[in-house]
Amino acid sequence: MINVTKTYLPPREKYKAYVDRIFDSGWLTNKGQLVQELERRLSVYLGVENLLLVANGTIALQVAYKTLGIKGEVITTPFSFVATTSSLVWEGITPVFSDIDGESFNLNPGEIRKKISADSSAIVPVHVFGNACEIEEIQKIAEENKLKVVYDAAHAFGVNYNGISILNYGDASILSFHSTKIFHTIEGGAIVFRDKGDYEKASLMINFGIAGYDLVKELGINGKMNEFQAAMGLCVLDDMEKIINKRKIVFSNYLEAFSGIKSLGVQKLNIKATLNYSYFPLIFSSEAARESVFEALAGKEIFPRRYFSPSLENLPYLDCSEKMVVSDRISGTILCLPVFEDLSGEDQKEIIEIVLSCVINN
Repeated sequence: MINVTKTYLPPREKYKAYVDRIFDSGWLTNKGQLVQELERRLSVYLGVENLLLVANGTIALQVAYKTLGIKGEVITTPFSFVATTSSLVWEGITPVFSDIDGESFNLNPGEIRKKISADSSAIVPVHVFGNACEIEEIQKIAEENKLKVVYDAAHAFGVNYNGISILNYGDASILSFHSTKIFHTIEGGAIVFRDKGDYEKASLMINFGIAGYDLVKELGINGKMNEFQAAMGLCVLDDMEKIINKRKIVFSNYLEAFSGIKSLGVQKLNIKATLNYSYFPLIFSSEAARESVFEALAGKEIFPRRYFSPSLENLPYLDCSEKMVVSDRISGTILCLPVFEDLSGEDQKEIIEIVLSCVINN
């Protein structure tokens, strides 16, 4: 069985060596030695400051909103994983959807301006599939309207924009380190703040607001990463260049096979940014065409994903009457093909042949 992704696992003995350190120290959580080590190493690897490790990517979003004082309405994308929206609603913030660009799949800056109101406090764009947003335009809009910017960079681990980490843009950027991601800590995530004061405030917030022994300084929550998560992250980080290089081969094979096919569309990539080759989305001519490919692949026990479907304005707990025309169209015709570092050339060739056969014959 071939799934859309496959979790990278380091050598068992390497992870066990870190686990032995945890058992020897007895320090399992509460900013342990391995969490501290991973924070330092990730800051260097990614080229960022003020990086805070947390329990998962969703809590990263929630803590970022709290830290930055975001409330009222937030302009965001309907084309993302559900957590981008649910984290806002959970915090009592109203998501205001702005439609996407049909080629990049990211927020269309021209549409953002139409959604700004007196209640707007922030913009939450997503670097969809690791493809960089129109950062300069979004920042200009934010500055003109005194809005915060929190980037959902869950897919953008290791991506650079204009020669520096994409995580250095906006007031904060969040990462997901879920096991399906290119870099993972089993579960986990991180927040990168522009301002050191925000980093320090969030550091208290993820530990119940505790500033010292019997001293609770502010409202907080439990958002900490534990030592076993950090141990996995340290193992995976050692192998990132190998992981990315192998994924690049898979990505490039798909791109070569499908580029120029009139009935297939590929994501338009931001030329100012690098890639981490996390996903390979294909756009089909219709929902029926997509489903025929999905069924043909599933018949061979190959399971791509309809990322992202449905478009988020259709969530049942929202009262959103406006349809996002472009997002709805993309959601109905997109399919992400399997991408992982040890996908064999033979298996990838079979995937490509099945897709092309369906497209050409229909």
